[in-house]
Amino acid sequence: MQVILLGAPGAGKGTQAVLISERLGLAHIASGDLFRQEQDSGSELGKIAKTYMEKGLLVPDEVTVRMILGRIAAPDCAKGFLLDGFPRTLEQAKALDQALAEEGKSIDLVLYIKVSTEELLRRLSGRWICRNCQAPYNIVELPPKVPGKCDYCGGELYQRPDDSEETARKRLDVYFAQTMPLIEYYTEAGKLVEIEGEKGIEEVAQDLIAAIEAGIVR
Repeated sequence: MQVILLGAPGAGKGTQAVLISERLGLAHIASGDLFRQEQDSGSELGKIAKTYMEKGLLVPDEVTVRMILGRIAAPDCAKGFLLDGFPRTLEQAKALDQALAEEGKSIDLVLYIKVSTEELLRRLSGRWICRNCQAPYNIVELPPKVPGKCDYCGGELYQRPDDSEETARKRLDVYFAQTMPLIEYYTEAGKLVEIEGEKGIEEVAQDLIAAIEAGIVR
């Protein structure tokens, strides 16, 4: 199975991608990790991507797709792969489909972890950090034993500007503006399956795995 995993910031996509990869033996391809690996290896594509990133520019879709095609040609992708973090836009999705088609391949299934905006904001804006030892907390999922104090050193907890509700809302606005056309595209192609993302981590994982296994049977 060749699968794409979609989910807004805070939906738990990264956690679920790791679980699915481990349990089903699918290669986990995270676009962010792929960029770093290509740059560390000193490859031609890595060097090209680096020139854009150093200027604060987006890496062209053509370069990213070429990186992904190179990655899925690796032996560990023979049983299938799970794309995490790409595509992000409709243009990227079309470029990926075209490139895969030229190699006689295609995306089999697109899983969208759906979480309400209210819940996403609750998760994203719940992050706090200890001023002394930098230990991370989340008032929703990993709260300190004593409100406002670090469990380890007793230091004061504070919230970074990037973790505020206002910043989280802006991140989500950008994500949904880019992703809604993507969701419509894959829905029209008959490949999208929505998964309820407000359950427990294990329940969501089971639903995702069931959808993939159903796709294999189909």
